[in-house]
Amino acid sequence: MIAGHKKQWNFLKKSFESGQLAHAYLFSGEEKIGKKTLAKEFIEMIIGKENHLDVLTIGLKNDKQEIEILQIREAISFLSYKSYYGSFKAVIIDGAEKMSLEAQNCFLKTLEEPKGKTILILISSHPEVLLPTIISRCQIIKFFPFEKYKISPQEQQTLQELVKIINSNLAEKFQYTKKINLENNNLKGILEILQRYLRHLLFLKIGADNLTQQNYFGETVGSFKNYSVSKIKEILKLSETIYRQTSLTNANPKLALEILLMEM
Repeated sequence: MIAGHKKQWNFLKKSFESGQLAHAYLFSGEEKIGKKTLAKEFIEMIIGKENHLDVLTIGLKNDKQEIEILQIREAISFLSYKSYYGSFKAVIIDGAEKMSLEAQNCFLKTLEEPKGKTILILISSHPEVLLPTIISRCQIIKFFPFEKYKISPQEQQTLQELVKIINSNLAEKFQYTKKINLENNNLKGILEILQRYLRHLLFLKIGADNLTQQNYFGETVGSFKNYSVSKIKEILKLSETIYRQTSLTNANPKLALEILLMEM
């Protein structure tokens, strides 16, 4: 079991021991906090460490921008065969939010009508991108950071620019969106950094006494301390909607960023 996720592990372990396993789980939380590792440990607990033939993990391929329908069909075919060891068969979808819309629709029938002893685990740092019908058919297990989040110097620079522009006037915000490069999914990266920042600010608002303390990103939250909890939640919800729209449609990324900045 990964340190920091004891509550999640104990819940899953109790479900297994009491015979109350769900057929599908959605492991939701920030990237690189152990969701995939815990998913593998959970599956090993159910079917044994040596039964790798009964487990299939799929995810984003190196040269692709999304998890394609052919990968989901491969998973469905895998589940159609009996277990090698007479136990469960399991599929882990890593980065489930990267499934194309076609792939998500294809996967729905398996979620609705799982065959035999099947365990499905969807791992996602952006579950809001998934179809609501997929989310509704999964038992959601939320994961939270258990240590300070580390970001690269480039991400740190992006955040510093965002903090500066968020506190600027409208003209400067328009100028920022006009100049910034939003090609190659760069908007997604910006939104992810901003969401992590705002989630941490929300945590400080709710649970910390000192709002000037350093956050995960090496920045003080002084310039945001007047944001109410409801305002932070509103901005987070808008950013998640924009993330979903730009992931699944041809929405203009510059216009989307402008709309978000106008609300801040």
